[in-house]
Amino acid sequence: MQAEIITIGDEILIGQIVDTNSAFLGKEFNKYGISIYQITSVQDDKAHILKALKEAEENADIIIITGGLGPTKDDITKHTICEYFNDTLIEDKAVLANVEQIFLKYSSAPLLEVNKQQALVPTKAEVLMNHNGTAPGMWLENNGKVFVSLPGVPFEMKALITEQVIPKLRAKFKFPYIMHKTILTYGLGESALAERIEAWEDNLPNFIKLAYLPSLGRVRLRLSGKATEKSILENEIQKQVKLLLPQIEDVFVGYEEDDSIEMIIGKQLTAKGKTLAVAESCTGGRIAKSFTENAGASAYFKGSVVTYATESKVKILNVSEKDIKDHSVVSKEVAETMAKNVRTLFNSDYGISTTGNAGPDKGDSDAEVGTVWIAIATKDNVYSEVFNFGTPREKVIVRATNKAFELLKKEI
Repeated sequence: MQAEIITIGDEILIGQIVDTNSAFLGKEFNKYGISIYQITSVQDDKAHILKALKEAEENADIIIITGGLGPTKDDITKHTICEYFNDTLIEDKAVLANVEQIFLKYSSAPLLEVNKQQALVPTKAEVLMNHNGTAPGMWLENNGKVFVSLPGVPFEMKALITEQVIPKLRAKFKFPYIMHKTILTYGLGESALAERIEAWEDNLPNFIKLAYLPSLGRVRLRLSGKATEKSILENEIQKQVKLLLPQIEDVFVGYEEDDSIEMIIGKQLTAKGKTLAVAESCTGGRIAKSFTENAGASAYFKGSVVTYATESKVKILNVSEKDIKDHSVVSKEVAETMAKNVRTLFNSDYGISTTGNAGPDKGDSDAEVGTVWIAIATKDNVYSEVFNFGTPREKVIVRATNKAFELLKKEI
């Protein structure tokens, strides 16, 4: 069973917004065994949309269209769908009532004629009532293919997909079972990892595929399988994971389907009744942000300081001016003092710090661009390691953040 996604809107093509809708749809459909054949983004142009609809009908069983359903003149999706299906628009009384109710409840602006036109739908469409907005979803069928047109506003589209579209698709089609298992590794590059597990990979059964998903400082290994029998697929993937883990135990962190590395660290700290504080310079608060994005972080995350300027390291974390002068602000001595003193400042069990040159200039240090010191302090000890993460700036920051997670997890 294959689906195609068509996103409509110039704002996507000019980079004004990021197409998060397709990412959500791909992940959601995958849960139910629906493979995404293609994702197409088109302009707010009738000829372009018609061409995309025709090609999608040839490629896929399910065509999902998002965007272009607003009340303004540039939103032409409904009119174009009518042309494609040789149909006309009629007013749907239930949709109109929904529009009126939304305006009454949430808006102080008057209900204009252009807003009432949101209630116009193709005669051949089954309306999917949008309780979060004024533009309804529309379900149409042609030659055994399903077309679903949805508003582009993400929270409106997501609600329609989960509450109405997926249940209707599951009632209409029989889907295969798809399973993914994504293994998180830190500290070993893609090529070295591939060489290490080459024999295991060569012996995977033909209905299970391996994908390498590298990013800065980490590699995700995704096992993907498709089968008609759920139990066969689950058992085989479980078997392959058991064969793989002994080969990568030194770099294995966890499973992406379960938790991110910062959540894994949080669980480690919680289980041990330990706490953490962070002092960041070159990473600019990224480590702290990663922890505090997760619910329950207050149980183990005591606080952080971003001592970005040299002066703030001295005034807030009591870093010695002599150490800075003698060793540079990007140094073992400064990193370790930052880690020790942030731990003391917040009375935490662990303190971790970063100081480095992310570039493009060296700033207050003579260290090469890309150089980062990461230190970890406990009540009894402090140690640090130095890395060169190269360029550009964003790469240095992300790799330093990921390396800090890796070192912290190992220390805990």
